[in-house]
Amino acid sequence: MAALTDAVYHATGVRVRELPVRIEDLLHDMRINLTVLILASAWALHPMPPGQALKTTASEGKEQSNMTTPKVIMLIEAKIQPQRRDELIEAARQYLPLVRAEQGVEGFYLTARQDDPNTLVFYEIYRSQEAQDFHLQQDFTKKFLATLKSAQATDRVRTKLVEVAEQAQAHSN
Repeated sequence: MAALTDAVYHATGVRVRELPVRIEDLLHDMRINLTVLILASAWALHPMPPGQALKTTASEGKEQSNMTTPKVIMLIEAKIQPQRRDELIEAARQYLPLVRAEQGVEGFYLTARQDDPNTLVFYEIYRSQEAQDFHLQQDFTKKFLATLKSAQATDRVRTKLVEVAEQAQAHSN
């Protein structure tokens, strides 16, 4: 698991805590449960309390900051036309690695509802509003969103989420 957390840090610049369970134990029959992904990503990406910050290597020259900027967390549902599902999934296979490689993207998951495989659910975490704006300006994002829009059966439902623990802490200061 340490190799995984190191890889995440080097790829994204985000220190993650180790999960109290193994991801393999949470998956069943290769169907990813959105709730598990949300909980796992929230646990892994949640900032560590002061005093538990991980030291970076000497070559990086400084300690990990506990300062947080307002993240942008989105949950988006898109009901798609069944006959367009395979086309959209193929477009997503090309799109997802590009999105996940963006500097300000902390998490980006494309899932489907277990009770309705034609309802796709995107779970997106951006380091800041600027990171989301950058993402939306990319040509590959515009191309994928055009493909998604043409495959939709109804309008997307967008929900902006906030981290509850950080929100409560900010109000108590």
